[in-house]
Amino acid sequence: MGKKAIVIGSGFAGLSAASFLAKAGWEVEVLEKHDQPGGRCRHFKTEGFSFDMGPSWYWMPDVFDRYFGCFGKKVSDYYELIRLDPSYRIYWEQNQMDVPSDYAALKKMFDQLEPGAGEQLDAFMAEAEYKYRVGVNKLVFKPGQSLLEFLDKELIAGLFRLDVFNDIKSHIGKFFKHPQLRQMMEFPVLFLGALPENTPALYSLMNYADVKLGTWFPRGGMYKIVEGMHKLAVEQGATFHFNHNVSSIIVENGIAKTVVADNGKQFHADVVIGGADYHFVETKLLEKQYRSYSDRYWDKRVMAPGCLIYYVGINTKIPDLPHHSLFFDVDFNEHAAEIYTHPEWPKAPLFYLSATSVTDPTQAPEGSENLFFLIPIAAGLDGDDASIRDHYFNLLSDRLEERTGVDIRKHVVYKRSYSYTDFVDDYNAFKGNAYGLANTLMQTAILKPSCKSKKVKNLYYTGQLTVPGPGVPPSLISGEVVAKLVIKENKH
Repeated sequence: MGKKAIVIGSGFAGLSAASFLAKAGWEVEVLEKHDQPGGRCRHFKTEGFSFDMGPSWYWMPDVFDRYFGCFGKKVSDYYELIRLDPSYRIYWEQNQMDVPSDYAALKKMFDQLEPGAGEQLDAFMAEAEYKYRVGVNKLVFKPGQSLLEFLDKELIAGLFRLDVFNDIKSHIGKFFKHPQLRQMMEFPVLFLGALPENTPALYSLMNYADVKLGTWFPRGGMYKIVEGMHKLAVEQGATFHFNHNVSSIIVENGIAKTVVADNGKQFHADVVIGGADYHFVETKLLEKQYRSYSDRYWDKRVMAPGCLIYYVGINTKIPDLPHHSLFFDVDFNEHAAEIYTHPEWPKAPLFYLSATSVTDPTQAPEGSENLFFLIPIAAGLDGDDASIRDHYFNLLSDRLEERTGVDIRKHVVYKRSYSYTDFVDDYNAFKGNAYGLANTLMQTAILKPSCKSKKVKNLYYTGQLTVPGPGVPPSLISGEVVAKLVIKENKH
């Protein structure tokens, strides 16, 4: 009889781990707290509106292609992709900029802002492509258990080309002088969880993903990815148990024997994979002697930002609204300092707006729009009561009205907010984190919390608090990495 694995949580990492283990012949059972798969990428429908609750950017399409390809499948077997053009719009204080999907058009736009910047973009992208090719194909698939994993000719030869030891802010500054171009190029690392000056220049690979690989949207919403991955895992033989909130992991003689749900059901396993929040699994499901990391260790981790999110359905259309909009019409540095340097509720926040109904009219009733607003905030920032949430909704509405002439408050059919308290309640998120650990140099590769327990022989971890890091594609990769480590270490 084959070995049995219990996966806790069915986010992207849990789904990925389950599908790879099932494919390898393991008996896999996935325990999920909620009534649907997806973890932070849940969705809901109400009043004729459809909302993705979490991730809204589809970047790095090659990672999804590769994932489904591992099972002899194609992305198109599960969902249809639409490339967005413009990729997104940026609202500056004095003007706005539509970022075209066509590279030649983008170069022209760069040259208009800064003579010669188009040519500089070529040079920047050549470096970014190298980092993407080596970083995504080599670095991110390492389980981070030993430095020996990185004894790779290309990795060693390209160590300095990868720019691990330089920061991305100064790296971008070598190529571009115009402040709008610099902020645009810094944007993709904004949600990696640290100031650009504290983020390794390696992550210019995200610029390659943005500019060259493009911004996409799965018709029907981001949840279509989850549905596809869940279907694939079931096709491989994995079993899912929804509404099963895990309450403890029973360890005997240093081996995780049983996973207990709060409905009293017990699940026995040869291997347990924590796909839920790493800190939660460590500190709430295990007895203290079996924890790999101390409270002090966790308190010292640098977290990516938290979020204040609004899901809003309105009974009107906003003229000329793109799918993605970035409101960079306030002081970037001030808001960044309120996230990372002295955590506090921001006075004048940058924010992001997604309107999937612009691309896919089925996401809202006819003549209506579904809006997703997101303000990045400091991790661990509590006090998100009704008055705070109302304050920021009015602030966002005012700024949107200034730009579009539409006061959405007069047209609201449905409104729901989501922030620190909800992330903790729904996902047991450490410090209410939305994106996991920040990708700082000291939290890269082997310096991240290990994907294998140091105290429990058969306990593993996957997701955005371990390797390779935050975001949808890295989480998907994380599941594959841990599954392959499990298979390798449990051959007999």
